[in-house]
Amino acid sequence: MKKALLWTLAAVCALGPALAPEGAASAQEYKATVGGGPTGGNFNTFAGAMAVYLPKVLPDLEVSAVGSEGSVENVKRVHSGESDFGLCYAVDLSLGARGTLPEDGIKYDGTRAMGFLYGAPAQLVVRADSGFKSARDLIGKRVAVGNTGSGAAASAERFFRHLDVWSGLKPQYLGYSAAASVFKDGKIDAFWVLVGFPNRSISEASVHMDIALLDVGKEAEASGFYNEFAYIPVEIPAGTYGNWMPACASFQDATVLAVNKDVPAEVVYGVMKALWSEDGMATMVEAHLNFANMNMENNFLGASVPLHPGALQFWQEAGLTVPDNLK
Repeated sequence: MKKALLWTLAAVCALGPALAPEGAASAQEYKATVGGGPTGGNFNTFAGAMAVYLPKVLPDLEVSAVGSEGSVENVKRVHSGESDFGLCYAVDLSLGARGTLPEDGIKYDGTRAMGFLYGAPAQLVVRADSGFKSARDLIGKRVAVGNTGSGAAASAERFFRHLDVWSGLKPQYLGYSAAASVFKDGKIDAFWVLVGFPNRSISEASVHMDIALLDVGKEAEASGFYNEFAYIPVEIPAGTYGNWMPACASFQDATVLAVNKDVPAEVVYGVMKALWSEDGMATMVEAHLNFANMNMENNFLGASVPLHPGALQFWQEAGLTVPDNLK
């Protein structure tokens, strides 16, 4: 992994007091990157908040948030070491580790899990007066599915292929903010996001017109989608994007903070102690309310690849039993 400065044992002083030897010298700086996502999405928000917060409490750690197309790209970057950390969806991590990402047989098995951040529900947005009642009604329509390489685009293709309607769509590979903008202009018929709610881009669209969310959860259950992929049923509460909107059945993926397997355990352990501290979790919630789901109770919920040794130590010290398949 390319680094400006090598991490030495002395750096443990800054990142993990419990691990630091007595009389250790001052730490050398460790420079890390964290892969976020498209503008307007929670990946981007979390990566930015993480990059600002960590150096404040870990002065010998320098963190830079880098943009990306999203989950699938982050799986690849974290695997290669281009990004030290990255936000990834559990399904993409699992498929990547097995070499079964769509049209990509490479095994991206250099990723390790740290902890659960939040659930990312699928949200399929249409105009309230569109007449669309289900995802199948979108055959022949222009649907923004997320950036190329994003977890959103991958999940949309999985879902629509499962329903056997993907070939009939006119997919538009646009990020959330761009999708909301062209949706408001009437240039697309629907847009798909896979992100915590309320999502800023959907909220922006709802200011300009009455919108509706299609009940993709009902179609997922009726079609056996949950038997094929490890998504989790979820309900988007009534009123999330306007008082007139009813509750909506959907499904979600687990957003996991992932790390390259070669990042030193001391670094990962220190980041864990900082982020999952009371102050760290409160700071993340200030960035977005949805990050309240990143807590000790949810720990490594949804992890689909083994925990990094630094994360394993952190969770075991917290009194949690870690399954053998995650060690």
